[in-house]
Amino acid sequence: MPATTPSQGPGNGEAGGPGRGGRAARLARQYRPGRGRHVENTIMSALTRAGLVPRSYLLTTRGRKTGRPRTNPVVPVEYGGRRWLVAPYGPVSWVHNARAAGRVRLTRGRDTRGYAIREASPEEAGPVLKRYVRIAPSARPYFQATKDSPAEDFVAEADRHPVFELTPASEDHQSGHHGR
Repeated sequence: MPATTPSQGPGNGEAGGPGRGGRAARLARQYRPGRGRHVENTIMSALTRAGLVPRSYLLTTRGRKTGRPRTNPVVPVEYGGRRWLVAPYGPVSWVHNARAAGRVRLTRGRDTRGYAIREASPEEAGPVLKRYVRIAPSARPYFQATKDSPAEDFVAEADRHPVFELTPASEDHQSGHHGR
């Protein structure tokens, strides 16, 4: 039997057991990077840079091995008076880079802001993930919980979808224009 990766498990390409209330668990799609995903990210990044994709920002992390800036389109979440960053596809490269650096930058148009990050506990992440699934419909297939599921269902799968609280960094770490 082949070894599993951290992104595998029930809901990420393997069959799951019964869900809440004994009903069958909904299978979630597994994220598979490849040439198509790279092209999609490149197009989405260009559209986001131009300000044409609502709610989207460009996330920049520093490569943990190369030290080079790495950029990905993301949809931050406002919840509970705080700003959050969700990894709907699991612990992908930007997640590892963000964890290693402890900081990220978000850019929309010509406005770039730096943030310190703190990874949320599953209990804290659950309601944020529920909100995320409501505002980012393209990510829904990667979750077992549906947009109408209770927050507890999102808590149960929070280990597959890292969530980070974003705290604005001091002005000396920010660049670009600071208006919205």
